[in-house]
Amino acid sequence: MEADGAILNDEDYAALAEFRFALRQFQAFSSERAAQMGLTPQQHQALLALRAAPEEDATVGYIARRLLLKPHSATGLVDRLEKLGLVTRHASATDRRRAQLQLTPSALDLLASLSATHRDEIRRLRPLLNQLLARFA
Repeated sequence: MEADGAILNDEDYAALAEFRFALRQFQAFSSERAAQMGLTPQQHQALLALRAAPEEDATVGYIARRLLLKPHSATGLVDRLEKLGLVTRHASATDRRRAQLQLTPSALDLLASLSATHRDEIRRLRPLLNQLLARFA
């Protein structure tokens, strides 16, 4: 049974396969660029999530939610980022039991370089992604 009750045809399956392939290509690109900078894909994603987070949300719990991790896994990830000198922890001004995370200047530089490269790749892929998404309209 199809989720919305509509029967999928061969073109639908081809569009889904092409879309998934495009996503995998971008993910492979992203993983390779992160590795070139000495990061795992997960570390890169955590830095990006922290950079985009409102200051009050920059916590281990936020990282866990944004990266779909268990809290203990997010804690280990943040521990490794801290050892790499990319993240610091500070007691929250409103709740001393809660640690706020902050990117270091070296993390900000690293992330700026990675993000510019990723933005360029997304711009390159945009026509293809738009074409693929239009097939689902």
